[in-house]
Amino acid sequence: MKDYHTTPVALAADHGGYALKEAIRAHLEAKGIPYKDFGTHSADSCDYPDMALPACQAVTAEQCSCAILCCGTGVGMSMCANKVRGIRACCCSETFSAEFTRRHNDANALCLGGRVVGEGLALSIVDIFLSTPFEGGRHSRRIEKVMAIEQL
Repeated sequence: MKDYHTTPVALAADHGGYALKEAIRAHLEAKGIPYKDFGTHSADSCDYPDMALPACQAVTAEQCSCAILCCGTGVGMSMCANKVRGIRACCCSETFSAEFTRRHNDANALCLGGRVVGEGLALSIVDIFLSTPFEGGRHSRRIEKVMAIEQL
C-alpha cells in the first residue's frame, strides 16, 4: 500500500454507508490525511457497485493508496471490490481483523458497514488499517497465490 500521507485514500459509499463515510472523511481531514471522495454525496438511494468501482480503479491505477468503502453491512462493497483485479478487500467489524488483514493479506480496501459498526469503532478500525504495514516474508508468497487466482 502506498503511503496514505502523500497519496490520497479513496472513499466511497452507498446510501447505507453515507453517514459513516462522512464521519471517516471528517476524521481524515482532521488528521491531515488526503482523500478523494467518489460518492455518494447524499443519503439518497444508490447502488453500491457504482460507488465501489471508481474508487477501486483509482487504487489499482495508483492514484490512491487504498480504498475505504462503506455500505449498510460492508459486505456488498467487499464483494464488488474483490471483483476488481488487483484489489484485496476485507470487510471488518473489529480492530483485530483490520490489523491482521494488513499485516498478513496486504489488503488495499477496507469495507465497513454503516449499520453494523458505530462511528467510534469504525474510526479506530480505519486508523489501524491505515497505520499497519504489510509484514511480507511468508505472507508475500500467499499473496502471490491469491493474485494468481485472478488469472483463472
